[in-house]
Amino acid sequence: ATTAVAVAQDSLLNVCMDAKHHKTEPGPEGQLYGQCVLWKDNACCTANTSVEAHQDQSYLYKFNWDHCGAMPEKCKRHFIQDTCLYECSPNLGPWIDQADNSWRKERIRDVPLCQEDCDQWWEDCQDAVTCKVNWHKGWNWTTGTNQCPKGAMCQKFKFVFPTAAALCEQIWSGSYRYTSHHRGSGRCIQMWFDPAQENPNVAVAKYYA
Repeated sequence: ATTAVAVAQDSLLNVCMDAKHHKTEPGPEGQLYGQCVLWKDNACCTANTSVEAHQDQSYLYKFNWDHCGAMPEKCKRHFIQDTCLYECSPNLGPWIDQADNSWRKERIRDVPLCQEDCDQWWEDCQDAVTCKVNWHKGWNWTTGTNQCPKGAMCQKFKFVFPTAAALCEQIWSGSYRYTSHHRGSGRCIQMWFDPAQENPNVAVAKYYA
């Protein structure tokens, strides 16, 4: 029985989800771009995907961050980092779930984000503007990119997401979970870490697996 458990655990470690742009299995990617460089030693994303993750209107999902006017750079960097984590990280196995979308078979759910990562995201984005709580669905796509649905009002993040937890947990329909765990605790996933150090998320995935 122990081997069966070990095998089940291993299948959750060092894996890529079955989604639109992910590689089938993780491996080194020397040319990862910008904020995605953290994953260069072992990544689920290609160099092309990492470049696109930094574009305002990227071909990855044709998603426009500036749907209510220009998103401030200090806020946008968190969304770029969120995209890099989602596309590149091989350490999200314990939270991979089935998805019933035409464009992906799997998604992540309830990934325990470190408190600092969530708080900083909210802090830097509180004055950015949006018209929706859940960015996964409900947009008007008639122009080929996401526009606010009819009657949706553009307002500051701090009114749409009154807390850091609301932002992290609601914006991608439950992909992330706000935790009171801190960076370096081995109990939460870091969106940001020092690329010169080992990836701290490897140990976190192992703990939850």
